[in-house]
Amino acid sequence: MTGTGGTMLAISQDVLGGPEVLRQVEVPRPRVPPNQVLVRVRAAGLNPTDWKHRSRRVFLGPPPFVLGWDVSGVVEEIGFGVADFRPGDEVFGMLPYPCGHGAHAEFVLAPARALVHKPTELDHVRAGALPLAALTAWQALVERAGIRPGQRVLVHGAGGGVGHLAVQIARDRRAVVIGTASAPKHDYLRELGAYDLLDHRSTAFEAELSDVDVVLDTVGGDVTTRSLTVLRPGGALVTIMPTGRAVLVDEARQHSVRVVGMLADADRTGMAAVADMVRRGVLRPKVDRVFSMSAAAEAHAWGESGRAFGKVVLVPD
Repeated sequence: MTGTGGTMLAISQDVLGGPEVLRQVEVPRPRVPPNQVLVRVRAAGLNPTDWKHRSRRVFLGPPPFVLGWDVSGVVEEIGFGVADFRPGDEVFGMLPYPCGHGAHAEFVLAPARALVHKPTELDHVRAGALPLAALTAWQALVERAGIRPGQRVLVHGAGGGVGHLAVQIARDRRAVVIGTASAPKHDYLRELGAYDLLDHRSTAFEAELSDVDVVLDTVGGDVTTRSLTVLRPGGALVTIMPTGRAVLVDEARQHSVRVVGMLADADRTGMAAVADMVRRGVLRPKVDRVFSMSAAAEAHAWGESGRAFGKVVLVPD
């Protein structure tokens, strides 16, 4: 391992619970093993998975731990064997999910293959908002569903962190994009390329839609099962939400459609595709609010409130 050691500030917790369990602490600065990169964090996105892990047992062991899977920053040190980056390079990416967390700190270790060079078209704040949500949308629509030009794609929660990026990715693949979102978000989503929009608070989408080729479910609950009824035979439902999988698969068979449940995975190919879309001007994240790391509890409370329109981002103090 390389590096000089020392300490850094990080947002940690000793117990599970509400935002108040988060605190800024001084922890050892990581040393850099082979094929790893030490990144000085300039911005780190906050995602629903962060407050879920903060409040209850999901995939991680018991605290203490430092959350955060999105990172944008500057390469501080490289481990033996890293060939694609040098100190000073600006990079962004998603840390391996779920056990590669740790971006809510001054520095974070990342596998070299989880990172790509940050496009100059993005500042660190917007770059930090992208990786996990954009990779989720990319892997769901392109890798799992294999969307094609002209297909009808329904994005549930189109105004959310994953949803608004999914609209842009599907539009770039020349699909016909339909979205469910609250009415105040419709104008923005039309600007992103949504063809038709339904207000989930006042309209039952299954009464309005049919012959949909692909559904991306970012909402869960009964929306997942109701979505099966709007798919054409041979269509696909990709959900990023927990499901009663066996029952759902049986019901999907009855409708002659397929169901894919997924978690996003750190992936250089997907990140390179995301970076390419940014450079081409067809993918842009919406940032709702930016908080300092020391205000992480406030950021969690805001994100968890459901009032954010777009991504919440943390930056070092």
